[in-house]
Formats: sequence, structure tokens, C-alpha cells
Amino acid sequence: MKSKNLNIFTNGIIKENPVLRLMLGTCPTLAVTTAAINGIGMGVAATIVLVCSNLVISLLRNFIPDKVRIPAFITVIAGFVSVVQMLVKAFTPTLDEALGVFLPLIVVNCIILARAEMFASKNSVLPSVLDGLGMGIGFTATLTLMGMIRELLGAGTLFGITVTAEVIDPMIIFLLPPGGFFVFGILVAVSNAIAKRQGKPVVEHLGCANCPARAGCQNAVLEGDASPACEKNEKVGDGNE
Repeated sequence: MKSKNLNIFTNGIIKENPVLRLMLGTCPTLAVTTAAINGIGMGVAATIVLVCSNLVISLLRNFIPDKVRIPAFITVIAGFVSVVQMLVKAFTPTLDEALGVFLPLIVVNCIILARAEMFASKNSVLPSVLDGLGMGIGFTATLTLMGMIRELLGAGTLFGITVTAEVIDPMIIFLLPPGGFFVFGILVAVSNAIAKRQGKPVVEHLGCANCPARAGCQNAVLEGDASPACEKNEKVGDGNE
């Protein structure tokens, strides 16, 4: 059991990193990573929502009617997002201003909804919490790494501390959308290279074909898309919690 729980926890950090492996949450990833601190802030906020929503949805999984599960999941997620947003506004207004609309948009972050639909609603509490924590850490690590690269190259600073700005001229393009796409593409390429060396499948699709929740999506059904990830949608808990 300990080994299984450890695998669930580490799965989202490395094997199925939500950004680099599953290609989920790319919108906030590209938008807020102009500074490393912004990446950490968004990642931590999303992690809190992930863990808390997975916990509650797992507890209520036997009471939520199947026909209204998605609205119920979104309601639970929205509640925790509201709490996190109020805390960020109260204690870190600078971060709240930097994250802007992407903080409340955590409600519709496909990482959180996908984990609720594909994991928390089908597994017991402890695995669901570990799954949310692992996915959140993987998301935070990716955002922080992207933020560090873009801030260092684009502003010559790291966490607001001057590093190279006085030595070489910062390349402002890395703080703009093209720079974000470039860094994101490089990280995906590196992730694919590592996966290929380890004999694991590489990321080949950026749309529905790479989303683990697409089995229940009308667009994917219409496209006739099938996924190995959907085959892993099985219960790992004992179902008695």
C-alpha cells in the first residue's frame, strides 16, 4: 500500500507532469511565468485547490448523482478558489495583481477538473489527496522553472534579485508571449528526450488527443479519439473511506 501511494504521489511530479507530459493548464503556464515568484504563487494556489477539492469530491463521490457530477465538481472547486483568492488578496496583494484574472480562472483549470473526474471521484480519500498533491507539485515546479528562465533571460533578475542585468542586456522578448512559447517548447522537447531515453511514450499531440479526460468529452467522442491514458482510469483505493 505504501508503494502504491508513493507511486500515486510521484506520478504527477514526473511521469505524468500535468504541463510537460499531459499538456494541461498551458494557458496560465504561459501567461503568469514572466517572473519566478508568479509561477510559485500560481502553483501553490492551484495545489491548495487541487488537494482540497480532491479531498471533498472523494468524500462525496458516493452521494453525487452521475448526471450532475461535473456541475457539482465545479461548485466544489469554485468554493475553494474563492477562499484562496480572498486569502491572496488579503495577504499578498502584489501577487494578486500579478496573477490577475488567472487566479479566479483556476475554477476552470483543466488539471483540477481532470483529476476530479478521472481520479478523486473514483478513489478513496488518501490516494485522492496524494494525487492532488503530486499533480500540484509538478505544476508548481514547471511554472517556477519557466518563470526562472524567462525572468533571468528577459529581465536579468531572479526572484527580483539582479543577476545578469548589469552584465548583459536583458532580452525582453522572453517576457513577451513569443518568449513564453519558446521556453515552453524547449522544456517539452527536453521532457520528450528524457522520456524517449527511458523508453516512455513522448508527447505527440497538443489538443484533445493528449487529454486524459477526453473520454467523457463530446468533441473527443465525435473525433473518435481513443487514449491509453483513459485505460488507466481505474480505482486504486479500497473504496471504504
